[in-house]
Amino acid sequence: QVQLVESGGGLVQAGGSLRLSCAASGRGFSSHAMGWFRQAPGKEREFVAAISWSGSFANYTDSVKGRFTISRDNAKNTVSLQMNSLKPEDTADYYCAADINFWGIVAGVALDAWGQGTLVTVSS
Repeated sequence: QVQLVESGGGLVQAGGSLRLSCAASGRGFSSHAMGWFRQAPGKEREFVAAISWSGSFANYTDSVKGRFTISRDNAKNTVSLQMNSLKPEDTADYYCAADINFWGIVAGVALDAWGQGTLVTVSS
């Protein structure tokens, strides 16, 4: 089973950038699709981005397209989320997730593993 630990959250001004990282341990990382989700205060958790096990394709929610980029390094068992042009509405707890099924991550349903989250705060 895969275990996930996120890092890289923090406070940034609007228009700035942050890079989140997710370190995976356990068996099977390179065979899992990976994704990022976020949950803002008082709101439901939402899908942000997903990447296939090979890194060959990715999917993003519309609100982050062109600003966020998901990537992975299977040799280092890490997945990253580069966030540029941040907006106050990007403020949320960001969670890393893993699943065998890429479209399962996009749907956010019954995923194999979740991290504990890292807080991103974007000030205006």
